Amino acid sequence: MKLSSRLASITFALLVSLLLASPPAAAWKTVFDPSNYTQNTLTAVRTLEQINNQINQLQNEAQILMNQARNLTNLDFNIVNRLRSTLATTERLIAEAQGLTFDVTSMDREFARLYPDQYAATVSGDQMAQDARERWKHTLDGLHTAMRMQAQVSQNLAQDESALTDLVSQSQSATGALQAMQATNQLLALQAKQSIQAQQLQITQDRAAALELARQAAATERAREVRQRFMGGGTPYTPYSVQFYGN
Repeated sequence: MKLSSRLASITFALLVSLLLASPPAAAWKTVFDPSNYTQNTLTAVRTLEQINNQINQLQNEAQILMNQARNLTNLDFNIVNRLRSTLATTERLIAEAQGLTFDVTSMDREFARLYPDQYAATVSGDQMAQDARERWKHTLDGLHTAMRMQAQVSQNLAQDESALTDLVSQSQSATGALQAMQATNQLLALQAKQSIQAQQLQITQDRAAALELARQAAATERAREVRQRFMGGGTPYTPYSVQFYGN
């Protein structure tokens, strides 16, 4: 039996007992007043209704508190460390990139040396050949980094798919607003991680393409300088025994 029904039954029984238990006027005589009995019965019914209303109100308030507790229940699931781990793999590949560094200051200095707008007359043919080989090596390293990044991103997709499946399951089984919100936030974190990873991949691919274009531009300038020296304008050109690494 529900709590409200049990309380109502007990209360009604007590009220009826009080109404029927009137003190005797004399030991040999019982006095019954119909109007008084009716009034007392109506009073008992109203009292019982008030008690039932109070019980229902308390039950409703208890249900509200239970719902609020569910809405404030924390989600015991977190994939942030998994996202950081997969993102760290691509960050490590960028840090290990050989050739021209990603540091702006160092890159500017090295770029000015290897990809000059114009060769100075004091730069020997041997030095130009060595620079050409180093430029070729930078281009090769850039392509290698881009391909390593592509391979790593492909491997990370399986982990991202597993994380997405877990998050969707947690979101669908959320018991309250807080859990649903936290699951949604982690889904957004997964999306942000994939966006960062895509940007990293794009950076390495664009870097490889830029290195090749810079190598071609430097090769054009080197060819112009060699031709000029061969024709007798400026420092004579001395052939280098090991050259032609993509000019």
